[in-house]
Amino acid sequence: MIKIAVVGDIGSGKTFVANSFGYPVFNADHEVAKIYKKNKKIFLKLKNKLPKYITKFPVDKNEITDAILNNQNNLNKIINIVHKEIRKELNFFLKKNKNKKIVILDIPLLIENKLFNKKDILIFVDSKKKDIDKRIKKRPNYNSKLLKIFKKIQLSPSYKKNKSHFTIKNTFTQKPVKNNIKKIINKIL
Repeated sequence: MIKIAVVGDIGSGKTFVANSFGYPVFNADHEVAKIYKKNKKIFLKLKNKLPKYITKFPVDKNEITDAILNNQNNLNKIINIVHKEIRKELNFFLKKNKNKKIVILDIPLLIENKLFNKKDILIFVDSKKKDIDKRIKKRPNYNSKLLKIFKKIQLSPSYKKNKSHFTIKNTFTQKPVKNNIKKIINKIL
């Protein structure tokens, strides 16, 4: 199985690119949302660590946001609890798809959390800053303070680009992205 990890800046369109491959995708953001909605054990751990903020199940994203904005150390507490579960889900995804030729990993903190190995192929999604800014501001939960906090825990886009094997210029239109993907897949296979 070939693992292709899609990396890039927040709002660069990693999920758009990952879904454009047409192979099974592990989307860490979707998994986190599922954990908040369905995993009572994680809720209890979060409530135990952050009783002032986490009060009801399913976990409310606004409570998570408040916890992070009120004390940035809370982000580390959340990460320590949630990321262990994400690793379990990733392992389950990889086992479930072990017979697939290729799987795509859409994990925002992939490099930061060392969730890849040397054989994995890293693809950097390169987007114009003005396009990224415009898209991020349209997100329903957009919060500039929260965005700054998340950017602090991420490695720089230039570092990720240098670590990557390939770059896809994302114009947020399907055809050029699909063409780039086709070229990359041909080189990989």
